[in-house]
Amino acid sequence: MENSKSIPVKKIIVFASGNGTNAINIYHHFRENPNVEVSHILSNNKKSKVLRRAHDLGIKCIHFEKEDLYDSESLLDVVKDIQPSLIVLAGFLLKIPSPFLFHFPDKIINIHPSLLPKYGGEGMYGSRVFKKILKNKEVESGVTIHYVNANYDEGEIIAQFKTALENNEDVNSLEEKIHELEYIHYPKVIEDLLK
Repeated sequence: MENSKSIPVKKIIVFASGNGTNAINIYHHFRENPNVEVSHILSNNKKSKVLRRAHDLGIKCIHFEKEDLYDSESLLDVVKDIQPSLIVLAGFLLKIPSPFLFHFPDKIINIHPSLLPKYGGEGMYGSRVFKKILKNKEVESGVTIHYVNANYDEGEIIAQFKTALENNEDVNSLEEKIHELEYIHYPKVIEDLLK
């Protein structure tokens, strides 16, 4: 699909494991953009809400098993055929294996719900991050958008966005603040990277 100026459409594919609110938010951000398309949403969780939401919006969905990611090149071949300009992780909980990193250098990005390097690493996602932030009585937190490398949450930082924390902050209120930052900034950073 090309627009009238014959600029090839830039394809984004999104990997997600859960509800997919970020994935769907990214889709809506680019929906009217003739030069960018969220072409596929991939999930390792066949019960995830993201697959249902994507299906309802007419986005191509791919469910895959963990083995497809790690033990064969079947998923990698599918992604290479799509030829994405960017691979976006949005609540995707599995580590990206080295063949993907090799074939898509500086084309795989992730968003993390803290100001890395604080509160990153294996097993640090969602409410686990928020509970630690609150336990340590941090005065601010935020989100980090970064390139993906071989280690959880250790890739080069692209951007960080902060929010102040209140004395009476709880997991739910912190989660709301973080989601708001994600919804505002992740699509804009993706847009900048595609330019």
